[in-house]
Amino acid sequence: MNDTLAQLYRVIESRRAQPQEGSYTCYLLEKGLDKILKKVGEECSETIIAAKNGRQEETVGEISDLLYHLTVMMVQQDIPLEAVMEELDRRSTKIGNLKQFHVSDHET
Repeated sequence: MNDTLAQLYRVIESRRAQPQEGSYTCYLLEKGLDKILKKVGEECSETIIAAKNGRQEETVGEISDLLYHLTVMMVQQDIPLEAVMEELDRRSTKIGNLKQFHVSDHET
């Protein structure tokens, strides 16, 4: 398996532990959760727009930006990458996991 995401996580952790001047990651971590969440939201919206426009290269770039900002958020919140990977592994073993949608009775 490609460990690019794990490498990214480690780099972000190292920036938190040993800030480097001029580092965008350090800037985000210094500004805190609100700034990080704002960037996650922006990148999510940009990913949606790129996908809707059907531009694969642009969509790949926006997904990469989103994953980066999500990873910064994970490090800032002390969420181990392993916890997310374990959850994804757990979910991948489910069969027939289509969630039952809540049906509202509009007549009552």
